[in-house]
Amino acid sequence: MNFGEFNDVDWLTFLAGFSVLAVYGALWFVLAERNQGMKRDKALRAYVLNQQGQLVKSKRRQSLKTNTRSFIRVIIEKLNLMKSHHADAIAQRLVLAGLRSKDSLVIYLFCKLVMPIVLGMIAGFVLFVIKPVEFGMMGKVFVAMLAVFIGSKLPDIVVKQLVKKRQLGVMLGVPDALDLMVICAEAGLGLAASLKRVSAEMAAASPEIADEFSLTAAELGFLPERRTALENLARRTDMQQIRSVVNTLLQSEKYGTPLADSLRILADEYRDERMLKAEEKAAKLPATLTVPMVLFILPSLFIVLLAPAIFQTLDSVSGM
Repeated sequence: MNFGEFNDVDWLTFLAGFSVLAVYGALWFVLAERNQGMKRDKALRAYVLNQQGQLVKSKRRQSLKTNTRSFIRVIIEKLNLMKSHHADAIAQRLVLAGLRSKDSLVIYLFCKLVMPIVLGMIAGFVLFVIKPVEFGMMGKVFVAMLAVFIGSKLPDIVVKQLVKKRQLGVMLGVPDALDLMVICAEAGLGLAASLKRVSAEMAAASPEIADEFSLTAAELGFLPERRTALENLARRTDMQQIRSVVNTLLQSEKYGTPLADSLRILADEYRDERMLKAEEKAAKLPATLTVPMVLFILPSLFIVLLAPAIFQTLDSVSGM
């Protein structure tokens, strides 16, 4: 294109086209920016509405939980179950299971009250209405009473399993926790600071012992006597290993004995004890596997080995 050959009309045409193109480009740029801004505003509004919806749902769930717990508490208080002579023992069992909230005892007592009724009604509905299997009247009554009995024992079984699981977690984490406490003691940290540090380090490996040590560190900060906080630790766990650790800490504080050496000895002892228990379980394994082998593995093996011979024998006999 040779611009020198353009006349006035060509220049006006070129400028008009360029102006139109520039106007379209500017409009496209403005509309694109506006469209992106509208998309951002729309996304922001959607995010805000979503957060508001989540907040409303959370408040509704919290309100429902609060109302439900209040209703349960009213029922338990009306029946005076909180004042029974078993309430303190049950509360201690719940503490051993790690259920330390103020509503744990109320929920447990409510489950203890309701579960037999619920399972009994379910058993009665299945036996007398659905009737999957025909029983006599005495059989139906027996199954219904069995369901009521299971419902009465189910909360105790659940709590017992939670206690075992928590105590096992504490037992497995004690040697490592004591090793960390030895390091903290040799570094010059106090007892409360050592427990806080150990609880932070053991949170992933052993949440149970981290929880107990964290609570003990908090109690050491506000209780008037350190002995009380340490005795609470032994009471919450109800384990011989923790009692030995508590006694070691109390004796070290009372007589001024080196804390690191005592904890190191305890850590080695508990690690050896854990190894002995593992070896004991390994030694019992052959005797434990005998019954499953006889019932499940050997019959299958006999079928695989003897079935071809049996079929051949049957074919030979039938051919004769």
